[in-house]
Amino acid sequence: MIGYHAVSVIADAYLKGIHNFDVEKAYEAMKATAMNLDYDHVATFNRLGYVPDNLENESVSKTLEYAYDDYSIAQLAKALGKEADYNYFINRSMSYKNVFDPSTGFMRGKDVNGTWRVPFSPNTYSYDFTEANSWQYTWYVPQDVQELINLEGGRKWFIAKLDSVFITPTSSKQNEDEGIVGAIGQYWHGNEPGQQIAYLFDYAGAPWKTQYWVHQIMQTQYGNKPNSLCGNDDCGQMSAWYLFNILGFYPVCPVNDQYVIGSPCAEEATVNLSNGNKIEMRAIHYSEKNIYIQSMTLNGEKWDKTYIPFDAIKNGGKLVYVMGPKPNMKWGIAPHSQPFSISVKIRNRGDINTL
Repeated sequence: MIGYHAVSVIADAYLKGIHNFDVEKAYEAMKATAMNLDYDHVATFNRLGYVPDNLENESVSKTLEYAYDDYSIAQLAKALGKEADYNYFINRSMSYKNVFDPSTGFMRGKDVNGTWRVPFSPNTYSYDFTEANSWQYTWYVPQDVQELINLEGGRKWFIAKLDSVFITPTSSKQNEDEGIVGAIGQYWHGNEPGQQIAYLFDYAGAPWKTQYWVHQIMQTQYGNKPNSLCGNDDCGQMSAWYLFNILGFYPVCPVNDQYVIGSPCAEEATVNLSNGNKIEMRAIHYSEKNIYIQSMTLNGEKWDKTYIPFDAIKNGGKLVYVMGPKPNMKWGIAPHSQPFSISVKIRNRGDINTL
């Protein structure tokens, strides 16, 4: 509902081979949107690197979502050879750091003078966030998960805090006041900005935790009755999450060339592609208890990475998972096995105010 997410859809489409449109005209529209100084304090975002909470509601959510959208524009700019634009927007995409409060480890609102909002609790449903609190939005950095791990103090602390998302209770008062749906602790599946959270364990070298929580979400938030969907299927997002997770992977950051592996939630599935080819998935030994990946092959080759490159399946492919009842804590844990993210040091804001 916020940000300018059409830019992500356009960039992702072009980067994944859909070129039957005027990309230069589309790019100019994307750039114009991101530079629209009359829209929800984009001008202030450009100048300060964040949206101040005393000037705009939902300031933290807007800062984070603008940053991701700018990353999307940067990737298309790079593909089109627009180096100056790429440098500008890739630096703006790092603006999420400006609302990260190191003293609490959470994303937090602050005013135009840089003063953090007080009082502050990550459990508080406030106007700094869009239908959410800081427990959900702190993880909304799909373009740069590795740097978020660093900000949180490294892998050990990052994993522990991710665990806390799912076990920190949502209070009855929160449910009453905010109409929360799909709650597993402070993870609210019905609130789509947090639907990537379970996959972030992969980036920190704990893919078995991703596998566990994906199945918990599938088992508790979906079903085959009229009231089984735990939230509004906004633009098909709730359904899309379900279908991706049947196959065992998910696009945490759509404009990147990777799908992050979770755990398949069916014995087999087939996707018929528009080019006439198929993606075929098979989960050997899959059951309600056998939810952990023991090993995997991709197009007939042994696969130990926790992501799938787009090029490996864009023309069809075969994914075979071997499942078991206990985690294989040796699979997918090597540094080369983990999904990548790109971290760029923020330049002085004065260097990127204008193009």
